[in-house]
Amino acid sequence: MAQLEPAYSKFEELGVRLIIIAAQKIEGWFRGKEHVHQKKYPFPLLFDETRQVTRAYGVYQRIGKDGLHIAHPATFIVGRDSRISWIGVSPNQFERPTPADMLDVIRGLA
Repeated sequence: MAQLEPAYSKFEELGVRLIIIAAQKIEGWFRGKEHVHQKKYPFPLLFDETRQVTRAYGVYQRIGKDGLHIAHPATFIVGRDSRISWIGVSPNQFERPTPADMLDVIRGLA
Protein backbone atom coordinates (compact mmCIF):
# COMPACT_ATOMS: atom_id res chain seq x y z
CA MET A 1 0.00 0.00 0.00
CA ALA A 2 2.83 2.35 0.84
CA GLN A 3 4.33 1.78 -2.62
CA LEU A 4 1.05 2.34 -4.41
CA GLU A 5 -0.08 5.51 -2.67
CA PRO A 6 2.50 7.86 -4.30
CA ALA A 7 1.75 6.39 -7.74
CA TYR A 8 -2.03 6.56 -7.33
CA SER A 9 -2.45 9.62 -9.55
CA LYS A 10 -0.66 7.83 -12.42
CA PHE A 11 -3.10 4.94 -12.16
CA GLU A 12 -6.00 7.41 -12.14
CA GLU A 13 -4.66 9.12 -15.29
CA LEU A 14 -4.92 5.76 -17.07
CA GLY A 15 -8.45 5.21 -15.77
CA VAL A 16 -7.34 2.42 -13.47
CA ARG A 17 -9.06 1.64 -10.19
CA LEU A 18 -6.94 0.14 -7.44
CA ILE A 19 -8.49 -2.21 -4.91
CA ILE A 20 -6.29 -3.64 -2.19
CA ILE A 21 -7.23 -6.91 -0.49
CA ALA A 22 -5.39 -7.65 2.74
CA ALA A 23 -5.41 -11.24 3.99
CA GLN A 24 -5.56 -10.32 7.64
CA LYS A 25 -7.95 -9.63 10.47
CA ILE A 26 -9.24 -6.07 10.57
CA GLU A 27 -8.81 -6.03 14.37
CA GLY A 28 -5.85 -8.42 14.40
CA TRP A 29 -2.18 -8.37 15.26
CA PHE A 30 -1.24 -5.80 12.60
CA ARG A 31 -4.02 -3.39 13.62
CA GLY A 32 -5.45 -3.08 10.12
CA LYS A 33 -8.43 -0.93 11.04
CA GLU A 34 -6.25 1.50 12.98
CA HIS A 35 -3.69 1.67 10.17
CA VAL A 36 -6.30 2.38 7.49
CA HIS A 37 -7.97 4.99 9.67
CA GLN A 38 -4.65 6.78 10.20
CA LYS A 39 -3.41 6.60 6.60
CA LYS A 40 -6.67 7.45 4.78
CA TYR A 41 -5.61 5.76 1.53
CA PRO A 42 -7.21 7.07 -1.68
CA PHE A 43 -8.15 3.53 -2.75
CA PRO A 44 -10.45 0.96 -1.15
CA LEU A 45 -8.93 -1.62 1.14
CA LEU A 46 -10.79 -4.83 1.84
CA PHE A 47 -9.88 -7.28 4.58
CA ASP A 48 -10.06 -10.97 3.63
CA GLU A 49 -10.41 -12.14 7.22
CA THR A 50 -11.56 -15.66 6.33
CA ARG A 51 -9.05 -16.00 3.45
CA GLN A 52 -11.95 -16.82 1.14
CA VAL A 53 -10.72 -14.49 -1.62
CA THR A 54 -7.11 -15.54 -1.11
CA ARG A 55 -8.07 -19.18 -1.59
CA ALA A 56 -10.34 -18.48 -4.57
CA TYR A 57 -7.47 -16.81 -6.43
CA GLY A 58 -4.90 -19.45 -5.53
CA VAL A 59 -2.55 -17.33 -3.43
CA TYR A 60 -3.34 -18.72 0.03
CA GLN A 61 -0.26 -19.98 1.84
CA ARG A 62 -1.09 -22.38 4.65
CA ILE A 63 2.50 -22.98 5.71
CA GLY A 64 5.60 -21.28 4.40
CA LYS A 65 8.99 -20.20 5.60
CA ASP A 66 7.84 -16.58 5.76
CA GLY A 67 4.36 -17.05 7.17
CA LEU A 68 1.52 -19.21 8.38
CA HIS A 69 -2.07 -18.90 7.11
CA ILE A 70 -1.40 -15.83 5.00
CA ALA A 71 -1.39 -14.96 1.32
CA HIS A 72 1.45 -14.69 -1.10
CA PRO A 73 1.51 -11.03 -2.11
CA ALA A 74 -0.16 -10.98 -5.50
CA THR A 75 -1.15 -8.42 -8.09
CA PHE A 76 -4.03 -9.04 -10.47
CA ILE A 77 -4.65 -6.65 -13.33
CA VAL A 78 -8.18 -6.93 -14.66
CA GLY A 79 -8.93 -5.56 -18.10
CA ARG A 80 -11.92 -3.54 -19.22
CA ASP A 81 -13.51 -6.83 -20.29
CA SER A 82 -13.51 -7.91 -16.59
CA ARG A 83 -10.99 -10.67 -17.28
CA ILE A 84 -7.71 -11.08 -15.47
CA SER A 85 -5.09 -9.84 -17.93
CA TRP A 86 -1.98 -10.21 -15.80
CA ILE A 87 -0.99 -11.91 -12.54
CA GLY A 88 2.13 -11.35 -10.49
CA VAL A 89 2.59 -13.62 -7.47
CA SER A 90 5.50 -12.81 -5.20
CA PRO A 91 7.66 -15.64 -3.86
CA ASN A 92 7.74 -14.10 -0.37
CA GLN A 93 6.34 -11.28 1.76
CA PHE A 94 9.03 -8.80 0.75
CA GLU A 95 8.96 -8.83 -3.06
CA ARG A 96 6.21 -7.22 -5.09
CA PRO A 97 5.84 -5.76 -8.56
CA THR A 98 6.65 -2.07 -8.50
CA PRO A 99 4.03 0.50 -9.46
CA ALA A 100 6.16 1.29 -12.53
CA ASP A 101 6.03 -2.39 -13.58
CA MET A 102 2.26 -2.46 -13.11
CA LEU A 103 1.83 0.75 -15.09
CA ASP A 104 3.90 -0.71 -17.94
CA VAL A 105 1.65 -3.77 -18.04
CA ILE A 106 -1.46 -1.59 -18.01
CA ARG A 107 -0.16 0.61 -20.82
CA GLY A 108 0.60 -2.54 -22.81
CA LEU A 109 -3.01 -3.66 -22.50
CA ALA A 110 -4.43 -0.44 -23.93
